[in-house]
Amino acid sequence: MSTARMSRETLLPLLAAHVMEHGLADASLRPLARAAGTSDRMLIYHFGTKDALVAALLDHLAHMFAAALATAFPTARSPSRRACAEGVYAITGQREFAPFFRVWWDIVSGCANGETAYREAAGGMMDMLLDWVVDHLPADDPDPRAGARAVLAVVEGAQMLRAVGRGEIGEAGLAALEG
Repeated sequence: MSTARMSRETLLPLLAAHVMEHGLADASLRPLARAAGTSDRMLIYHFGTKDALVAALLDHLAHMFAAALATAFPTARSPSRRACAEGVYAITGQREFAPFFRVWWDIVSGCANGETAYREAAGGMMDMLLDWVVDHLPADDPDPRAGARAVLAVVEGAQMLRAVGRGEIGEAGLAALEG
């Protein structure tokens, strides 16, 4: 890539593709720079710091996930909280969503290790998903913010349980979610 055309906007898709394939464990500057066809110094030039690069990359990945979910999910509102949760769970269980969840579990691990950039990014991702769920709940939901929190908590738990080979427990939780 020529440096004349290099920008944050052109680098982020290349960096995201690398992270989607390899996860965040290999998200040090040199491998990321190689994936983008540039140097680690150029990444710092465009993003300022490694933490700023990671924050921008995670934000980019969150928007990619939201766009993929919006494309795969029906545009009509769900008839119930349970239907919304079951729909999100089914869609995100498809093969094309697996790289997103591998990266998500890396982010969760980073949060558990106290990494501030990961925690801030994860919080932003959850806020974005909460807003998305609110927009897909029934129009007459009595408390859409609380409903979105319940849906998101159940889906996240069900996804984790599926990842560890206990999908039937997560699916039971989805089935227990009230309208």
